[in-house]
Amino acid sequence: MTAASTTERYLPEGLAIPAASPDGLDTEYWAAVRRHELVVQRCNACRGFQFGPEWICHQCRSLDLAWEQVQTRGRIYSWERVWHPVHPALKNGCPYVVVLVELPQAGNVRMVGNLLGDPMQPIVIGSEVEAVFEDHVEDEVTLVQWRIVN
Repeated sequence: MTAASTTERYLPEGLAIPAASPDGLDTEYWAAVRRHELVVQRCNACRGFQFGPEWICHQCRSLDLAWEQVQTRGRIYSWERVWHPVHPALKNGCPYVVVLVELPQAGNVRMVGNLLGDPMQPIVIGSEVEAVFEDHVEDEVTLVQWRIVN
């Protein structure tokens, strides 16, 4: 399950770099992304998938959850072209496109991320996308972005 990686920075300097939560709930997610793998939680009791991470299964309320590697491809479920900066570091970065990506091989869980490429490109619901792993070596973090599969 490989996906593309990039050494280019899509996000501008000055934005806060995400990190694992202090309670450790999403530590495995961030560790997997650094390995260029995509993982979501899966319940060992009912086998349901879920994302974002929680301590309890959304479906059966079990506490027996694990992380499972999933394919790095999905499809656009929804999207938005952002015209107004939500942070001062983005004032010259608009517009940009945010997508809600559905992962069919993982129970159709959905992840939010940026769509790489021309921010004015036509976006079609259902288009296939793949994860692109953006390494920030100096911050010891990798971000997941998305790009349309041609």
